[in-house]
Amino acid sequence: MRLDDLPESSNVEDRREEGGGNFGGFGGMPIRGGHLSIGGIVLLLIVSWVFGINPLALIGGAEILSDAGNQPGVQGPAPVRRTGTPQDQTGRNVAKILGSTEVVWKDIFAKAGGSYRAPTLVIYRGSTDARCGRAQSAMGPFYCPIDEKVYLDTSFFDELTSRFRGCDAGSRSCLFAQSYVIAHEVGHHVQKLLGFLGKVEQQQRAAASKAEANRLQVYVELQADCFAGVWGNHAEERWNEIEPGDVEAALRTAKAIGDDMLQKQSQGYVVPDSFTHGTSEQRQRWLTTGLKGGTVPGCNTFGAKQL
Repeated sequence: MRLDDLPESSNVEDRREEGGGNFGGFGGMPIRGGHLSIGGIVLLLIVSWVFGINPLALIGGAEILSDAGNQPGVQGPAPVRRTGTPQDQTGRNVAKILGSTEVVWKDIFAKAGGSYRAPTLVIYRGSTDARCGRAQSAMGPFYCPIDEKVYLDTSFFDELTSRFRGCDAGSRSCLFAQSYVIAHEVGHHVQKLLGFLGKVEQQQRAAASKAEANRLQVYVELQADCFAGVWGNHAEERWNEIEPGDVEAALRTAKAIGDDMLQKQSQGYVVPDSFTHGTSEQRQRWLTTGLKGGTVPGCNTFGAKQL
């Protein structure tokens, strides 16, 4: 992947030097066990609906949907931190990937008569505070809809090569796999702006069973995969940044984080009713759908005849 021509975003909050300071966190938030989020580096995390929290597990982690006023463990105003463009190579790569999503989605929204509000991307090490609860590296990247921020411990990029084997360490194709991860989280922000997350939250609260709630969650995750593909389609058209092997690396990553693949690795068998992100085949297919079609309507996982 070529990053040279991509615009650098200044919406990056660099907390890597904070060292996991105590600025908030889950506090006494109760956990309900029995559900595996995406495995590997994934934290076993399901938050009780009794307290009005609706978990949506994302790539490697968990997204928590709730009104801030109903959020247990979320403490007062977060410390004010500066945003900007990091100067180290990893930070600049993240800023360029984020910057390209800003340009692409701003253009897509404008053509549809809307306005795009870009999220902030927080890079950190170990743990940090978030309005959705404590962000920890074991959770992997996630989007918090309350503060509209994407949280990313950049050590997760090492997991793409060492654990998920989505790309070869040091290869330029790894940059596209990393871009897929970031674009997926930005895709959840797009879902919030379009109203999908709020509607799904209501439906999940009313769900008759965990299996039904999980099914809705799969729709959300696969749509975010498709939106990541939409970004890739438009970014390639604008900057011609995709190189041979890039798409394959992203697809290998999508395959590695399918629910069926992760459950087989972690427990030796699969439980379809517990899927929250979709199978490897589904994740690859919806990412490909976005990459080939490049349209938001084409990512309607909620109305698809075949998920």
